[in-house]
Amino acid sequence: MDLSKKQFEILEKLATGKNLSQRQLKESAGFSLGLVNKIMQELKEKNAVENGRITEEGFSLLEPYRVRRAVFLAAGLGARLAPITFNTPKPLIRVKDRRIIDTLLDACYAAGIKEIYVVRGYLAEQFDQLLYKYPSVTFLENPEYNEGNNIGSAMAARDYLSNAYVFEADILLYNPALIRPYHYSSNFLGIRQQRCDDWCCRVRDGIIREELLGAEGDDVYRMVGISYWDKTDGEKLSRDIADVYAGPGGKERYWEQVPLVYRKEHYRVALRECKSSDLDEIDTFKELKTIDRTYSI
Repeated sequence: MDLSKKQFEILEKLATGKNLSQRQLKESAGFSLGLVNKIMQELKEKNAVENGRITEEGFSLLEPYRVRRAVFLAAGLGARLAPITFNTPKPLIRVKDRRIIDTLLDACYAAGIKEIYVVRGYLAEQFDQLLYKYPSVTFLENPEYNEGNNIGSAMAARDYLSNAYVFEADILLYNPALIRPYHYSSNFLGIRQQRCDDWCCRVRDGIIREELLGAEGDDVYRMVGISYWDKTDGEKLSRDIADVYAGPGGKERYWEQVPLVYRKEHYRVALRECKSSDLDEIDTFKELKTIDRTYSI
């Protein structure tokens, strides 16, 4: 790669178009002022910055890190949200008059990500309504959506996982800035929690070391269904997902268990931290009523 991780972090911030001082870069990146000065000099030597602004060469250096596409896993039954999901797929449920999936799609479009794949299964034809607002969406079919876990949807999308976001399509996103146009390496979004009773992971030196159901400690993060996969890891995922799916009990796996559990020796996935205020994962009808009180009427 032509950029170190620290060089990438500074250049990515300059790519927003904002005129950031080195002091502002220090605060935003969490680096010392001396380190920011050093990195800016390195980027200047690469002709990536001039007078504190990113150059055309700088944008060219960022291009290999650009997010090319987004994949939405949206085929499930959403049974725990019954009775709302009897007639509507979970991602299409309106929360405060906005479809859940729209919060993610709008963020992708704002980040310049226009190659969008939605894996559908349950009540599949209802997703056609997305095309009125998002004409670039391509649908992928998961005919086995009710025969296993979401690895079946990942199988349907396995050829599109390089330089790609993968979203669980039932996330209500409040902070669209989480969806960025560039990423240095593969990562999974997580929220730090001292104690977690849900799916979570242990993290050391910024890298996910273990996925588990329920844990406590300073190194525990609740996992959020938003991840990014670089070109190399996306190509490996395509093969490893098919391999795990075809193995004993393969259909019962969750797709992220492929890189984090069953083939974790093939990957080095970073943890990207976010806050609980950035999003909601609506799993039950009770949670939906808490967020949108119109469902309580």
